[in-house]
Amino acid sequence: MSSLAKAIGPLDGQGNLPLYQELQRVLRKAIDSRVLAPDDALPSERDLAADFAVSRITVRKALDGLVADGLLVRRQGAGNFVSARVDKNFAMLTSFSEDMRARGRTPRSVWLKRAAGTVTPEEALALRLSPGTPVFRFNRIRYADDAPMALEYATIVATALPSLEAVDASLYEALELAGHRPVHALQRLRAVLITSDQAELLKAKPGDAGLLVERLGSLPDGRAIEFSQSFYRGDTYDFVAELST
Repeated sequence: MSSLAKAIGPLDGQGNLPLYQELQRVLRKAIDSRVLAPDDALPSERDLAADFAVSRITVRKALDGLVADGLLVRRQGAGNFVSARVDKNFAMLTSFSEDMRARGRTPRSVWLKRAAGTVTPEEALALRLSPGTPVFRFNRIRYADDAPMALEYATIVATALPSLEAVDASLYEALELAGHRPVHALQRLRAVLITSDQAELLKAKPGDAGLLVERLGSLPDGRAIEFSQSFYRGDTYDFVAELST
């Protein structure tokens, strides 16, 4: 019996659910409780059939449904794996670290650059600043657990933070401590192709689909203090917005 079957136990065989739906239910529960973590490999279909005393047809139907729902991904020649995709609510102003913790993932960053400077013409236009205004730049690779998710290039008006070193794991936590966390943001999302340099950092392939999110974050009085561009791997991130009339 596989370690997965030992961890989640046999199918209870009760209720009116077909066997494949019962198997889906216990596998969903294993994913939600992180018995199966992102990128974990599932046992083979043959082993699952033996462990849960069902046919391989039942196993295949259960897995097909989980793949269709985005909980599993199939890798040719390798098997079935728990999806590492993350849903991001596009209507909520939250940081990357907050998003990952809310989903049971561990956020971390690898610094590419942390520097002081003055606004570029593009930044001055976006932030409505005068030429020569001091800013801090924070460029990082953002990880969820050990998976690279995004490249983040953030520019912050220097008066919003006491120093460059004030930012450790979370930029928004540092801004909140300084009393300058954005409460409004304009976000723009567009599809891009991952460049060769970005692909190397994100462990992707050049030309893979990516998502570029531009954010302009503002304080309660309307002053813009954050201009960021984040490049996400298209195979790991979904943006979701809840709409109402």
